[in-house]
Amino acid sequence: MRIVISNSSNIPIYEQVQQSIINQIISGELQENDILPSIRSLAKDLRISVMTIKKAYDELEDAGYIITVHGKGSFVSPRNLEFIKEQKLKEMEEYIEKIIEISNQYQISKKEVLDLFELIYGSEYDE
Repeated sequence: MRIVISNSSNIPIYEQVQQSIINQIISGELQENDILPSIRSLAKDLRISVMTIKKAYDELEDAGYIITVHGKGSFVSPRNLEFIKEQKLKEMEEYIEKIIEISNQYQISKKEVLDLFELIYGSEYDE
């Protein structure tokens, strides 16, 4: 498992750890039932606080990405792709709301927004 931490990022370190693990689960690099490094060993490897890793693991468990078995460690939960997709759709909704807010603030029409989306998204992704 590879995690890169940026000390210059505005994103808290525990969130960087959390997002890195989520990305590896979604991409398939981490598979169902794969064991994660212990909190202490990961903290040592990354040279960050044990409490930071604990917070990241706790939030990952609360979100359903990992499960922790006392005395055995933390494991990748069975993949629930619908759950992950729903979370990502919610995240996209937040970005879309921000786009709408900006377009309303600067009188950018819906057509202009959709044209920009089509231009950036491109025809290569058409179904």
